[in-house]
Amino acid sequence: MNRYARLLGTGGYLPERVLSNADLEGMMDTTDAWIVGRTGIRARRVVREGETCCDLAEQAARRALSAAGVEAGEIDLIIVATTTPDQTFPSTACLLQQRLGIHGCPAFDVQAVCTGFVYALSVAEKFVLTGSARRALVVGADTISRILDWQDRGTAILFGDGAGAVVAGAAEEPGILSSRLHADGAFRELLQVPAGIGNGWLGSPYMEMKGNEVFRMAVTILGRIVDEALDAAAMTRSDLDWLVPHQANVRIIQATARKINLPMERVVVTLGQHGNTSAASVPLALDEAVRDGRIQRGQTVLMEAFGGGLTWGSILLRY
Repeated sequence: MNRYARLLGTGGYLPERVLSNADLEGMMDTTDAWIVGRTGIRARRVVREGETCCDLAEQAARRALSAAGVEAGEIDLIIVATTTPDQTFPSTACLLQQRLGIHGCPAFDVQAVCTGFVYALSVAEKFVLTGSARRALVVGADTISRILDWQDRGTAILFGDGAGAVVAGAAEEPGILSSRLHADGAFRELLQVPAGIGNGWLGSPYMEMKGNEVFRMAVTILGRIVDEALDAAAMTRSDLDWLVPHQANVRIIQATARKINLPMERVVVTLGQHGNTSAASVPLALDEAVRDGRIQRGQTVLMEAFGGGLTWGSILLRY
């Protein structure tokens, strides 16, 4: 009997606080027209004082569990992708495990920045395929607002906070068809937070990004990994129903779609109202398209992302 890893349900959560482009006009030298024209972003969500990454992850996880019809006690693997954990340790996955009342199963974090959810789901797939897990909870959650310099127009206008989640489970019918992960630390300085515990907090504690270089690399790499993912599953572009890309910049998304000759009507774009939510970006977009009925059972979906590291990757699946 063949064994596959299939998505059983999705969930998402955004903080209540909305920070619009008009709000940013009062904080830095920018305008709504400038931001929308260059990014497609009109607003983003930002955590309130005391609200944490695990708070967001818990809400998204509970919604995914409900959508999947799975009880928390049936989960035997928890992976949280995040760059902004609540604590140095324990992991946010362990904190989430406690919140959900789950005991004993493996729980750990994955750190691949904006590609984190793709990495985490790929890892969960391997657990399912080997029989090490039957029901996996995979969450992408970030409070990127906590590592932004709100005077830096190059980064502050782009990012927001949020969480997205899926429940993946063992199935006899195909689900995940291919997963491809990559990284190249030679480009780490293009997108980074220099300060950290290990280097004694040397350098800035805020995100730094060389925007033009990141843009060019993202367009090149994201177009290439579409064909890589399809080739790995012996499929072609015509087999693809939906592209769910990392929600970083609408111009990157449009350029990627043009590169693979995919009409924008088949591309899920959600960043206008919540910006780039890092590890939450892809699962939030997936959840929105599932819940509004665009993505239907049996359709072929490609998720792809690109982030600091540099990291990039894709997951091709039949939903």
